[in-house]
Amino acid sequence: MANLPVAIFNGLVCTSNGLYRISDLTPEEGRELIARHGFVSAVGHAASAAVLSEVLGVEIEMNRIQYRQQVNQKAIALVLKVRPPEGEILNAEQMREIGFDLKLMERLY
Repeated sequence: MANLPVAIFNGLVCTSNGLYRISDLTPEEGRELIARHGFVSAVGHAASAAVLSEVLGVEIEMNRIQYRQQVNQKAIALVLKVRPPEGEILNAEQMREIGFDLKLMERLY
């Protein structure tokens, strides 16, 4: 099996049918995954890209693409601790204030 890049998302998203496993991920574990496998950004918001860049220690560009996570491919998702009101777009500072977690998404099949 080829070495698939880690997909980077600004939320938990199942991009196709399948079975997914989701678990907590530390920034250190995220940096290690990216160093080992590389990454592809599917982050659709500039503030999320800025926060992820800071946390993961690499430049994550905003990249509003339609991305399909492959079987056996890992993804890192940024998940806010509080859902913002409808239509509100947060900046990076607001995201840091609210707080967030990193999640590891693994598509098992």
